Amino acid sequence: MRTFGVEEELLLVDGLTLEPLAAAEQAVASAHGTTATGHQLTVELKQEQLEIVCPPQTSLAGQLEAIRTGRALAASAAANVRGQVVALPLPPQRLVSHLVPKPRFRKMEKLFGITADEQLTNGFHVHVEVDSPEEAVAAVDRIRIWLPTLLALSANSPFWAGQDSGYGSYRYQVWSRWPTSGPSEVFGSVQGYERHQQALLRTGVPLDAGMLYFDVRVCEHQPTVEVRITDVCLDPAHAAVIATLVRALVETAARDTQRPPVQVPAAELRLWSFQASRAGVGGALVDPASGAPSPAAEVVAGLLRAVRPVLEELGELDPVRQVVQGILRHGSGAHFQRQAYAQRHSVYDVVAAALQRTHGHQPVPPGVLPVLRPEGGSPAASDQAQRWLA
Repeated sequence: MRTFGVEEELLLVDGLTLEPLAAAEQAVASAHGTTATGHQLTVELKQEQLEIVCPPQTSLAGQLEAIRTGRALAASAAANVRGQVVALPLPPQRLVSHLVPKPRFRKMEKLFGITADEQLTNGFHVHVEVDSPEEAVAAVDRIRIWLPTLLALSANSPFWAGQDSGYGSYRYQVWSRWPTSGPSEVFGSVQGYERHQQALLRTGVPLDAGMLYFDVRVCEHQPTVEVRITDVCLDPAHAAVIATLVRALVETAARDTQRPPVQVPAAELRLWSFQASRAGVGGALVDPASGAPSPAAEVVAGLLRAVRPVLEELGELDPVRQVVQGILRHGSGAHFQRQAYAQRHSVYDVVAAALQRTHGHQPVPPGVLPVLRPEGGSPAASDQAQRWLA
């Protein structure tokens, strides 16, 4: 069984004012490192964010439990500094963030200026076990065309600096300011991947290999493929399902190495991701089958068809499809945030509502995942989505 693990970056906010709270180092110190569950709480670039590294799992149900446990552990550490953690990829308020004063981060701030200053972004990273560097690169080459679809399903960052950005995932736009972020070309081999790495490092622009922020990359410190394109999700079930889809994509790619990867240029793929960032699941996405816009539900159905044999084999097709249908019917976190904002046009209402969603604990029968059910959505669109996903 191929294992997979996740890293969630969470926003740290003051428990009373809901303003971002610059206390990450103190919160992490209070947690005393790796926990008995195998979770690890760490700092990231800014003092207003915490990262939870979850232990590897073998199932969707295990991943959901690991994510919920990680959020609870992060919340406990945040409470030690009178804070809370919330699964928001961007703080919706205007703010000045504060650097975690590590030497590497100081060097990044000096070199990249306002790009580093404004990088308070929280992503969701999925690691999937691979058997060899050759298998890793083959997977990277084959799954890249589906990453914009995953971004759309995760879209959870519509607000930036106190206003609606017009995007489902504005985090992806902010993140894309890094010069090494985004899609890359098909590598073809381990040697091709390493040549590309060395060419970028030779320029002196990235500090090190850790700053090669590809949407998907071969992990430097463990035998995994790492997908980095998605927003951190409000709903733990959404996060677990997206991680499960990533695992299924990697497994499908590993079984399909005789078929050459689809040769979509990185410049074209960047436009697919831009559209996914802008539209989320609320509009058209670029269909990998045609390279042209199609309804989001149709493109998502294509993704599920691509990984269906693996999901069926693992007994995870039905719960994955259930949650995906919920996202298509009711919207991702971006839609939920906009609903919260519409009540009084307050970004603090957004944070308050997001806190409840981040830590919501419904009883879940074995093998069944909760579906997000906020108000709204189109019954006609829902019926059409169900036909495509059937």
